[in-house]
Amino acid sequence: MEYKKNDVITLTIEDMGTDGEGIGKIEGFTFFVKDAVIGDQVEAKVMKVKKGYAYARLTRIITPSADRTEPVCQYNKQCGGCQIQALDYKKQLLFKTNKVKNNLQRIGGFSASLLENIMEPILGMDLAGQTPYHYRNKAQFPIGTDKNGEIVTGFYAGRTHTIIPNTDCALGVEENRIILDAFLQYMRENKVTAYDEATGKGLVRHVLIRKGFATGELMLCIIINGDTLPHQNKLIAVMSAIEGMTSISVNVNKEQTNVIMGKECRVLWGSETISDVIGDIRFSISPLSFYQVNPIQTQRLYGLALEYAGLTGNEIVFDLYCGIGTISLFMAKKAKKVYGIEVVEQAVRDARENAEDNCIDNVEFHVGKAEEVLPRLYAEQGIYADVICVDPPRKGCDAQCLATMVKMAPQRIVYVSCDSATLARDLKYLCANGYELRRVCSVDMFPQTGHVECVVLMSRIEE
Repeated sequence: MEYKKNDVITLTIEDMGTDGEGIGKIEGFTFFVKDAVIGDQVEAKVMKVKKGYAYARLTRIITPSADRTEPVCQYNKQCGGCQIQALDYKKQLLFKTNKVKNNLQRIGGFSASLLENIMEPILGMDLAGQTPYHYRNKAQFPIGTDKNGEIVTGFYAGRTHTIIPNTDCALGVEENRIILDAFLQYMRENKVTAYDEATGKGLVRHVLIRKGFATGELMLCIIINGDTLPHQNKLIAVMSAIEGMTSISVNVNKEQTNVIMGKECRVLWGSETISDVIGDIRFSISPLSFYQVNPIQTQRLYGLALEYAGLTGNEIVFDLYCGIGTISLFMAKKAKKVYGIEVVEQAVRDARENAEDNCIDNVEFHVGKAEEVLPRLYAEQGIYADVICVDPPRKGCDAQCLATMVKMAPQRIVYVSCDSATLARDLKYLCANGYELRRVCSVDMFPQTGHVECVVLMSRIEE
């Protein structure tokens, strides 16, 4: 049967896609249905037809899945943030485990029997009675106006730049609501304008809020399409009175772009940074710093990476894509020497400060691309790696970086990944060039979403 737009179909959801959309089939033809979960029997309207598959919009749940649960957030369906909040948390963890396993099989070419032996149980946020909500230590809220011209903030609706007004996200900290409500009040009382993406006019673009979970310190950074905030002393008086407020700053971004942050930050009140603690290491975090958003799971993630590295105190470790040095400093506690490499200069400055603040002197940070810095350290100083740890962005490792790692031939490679598809691709290359897959463990850093982190141990095959 041929399907066309606006056809109404009835189907049972058998699986979920990478972004948490429900998947069902009718006579072998596949439908992707947003907001449907495994086990639902649904009615849906066809929206777009492709060769062999189609996208459909959920119109009615005929029989709900036994694993369907009531979302905590009333904006769950409109907002693009929580794709799988309607799925029971235990089933979320199973979905993510299968997502990693399927990518390793389909893209990486690893056998089901191998993965059965080496994949460890996913580390979820249900451990020790923790809740899979209110875990984010950072949130960026767009500022805009609604159809009545009222200033609003919240989150973008899925795949749009339409703001869903909401100051109390179920994934964020409770202080977000207090800060945002006070900030909107300041804007209204002082006639401060919101940025308009269409015209490029208006002042306030975004509000960034960060919290140190271990310290309770709060950061407020206002991203503006200008040089100054009007009546900023009034804003400072209100915000500085909020318990925990440590840093208030503005970030200047005058470009017509969807990139949130500009390059220039200026402190209005308090310090340039806030601090947080993971394990026994204290980190200074600036508005522009990359820092994992879920500190509870970050400690588990980095603890796992350290365990996989198998350090005895005699190893030279290279930490590639090291950011502000989070993994590097964890490794340094157990290694002879750690070399962190990162292309973002500001992140390296932060990393060096973090090492100094924690009195860790067996770590050295370098600015540059890993594929350029690694050979230089080897050629100029004769430095080689016993262990290489990589924590690349979503696109995975650069091809030259992978080739350089193989050339350096470390005993072990620890790969921390935020995208199991690019992870599988990179592991396939490494296994074709002298390495074998030894251990795999997923970590649920982002409950209620389709994203999952993964830590992998690879060992060099002795010839």
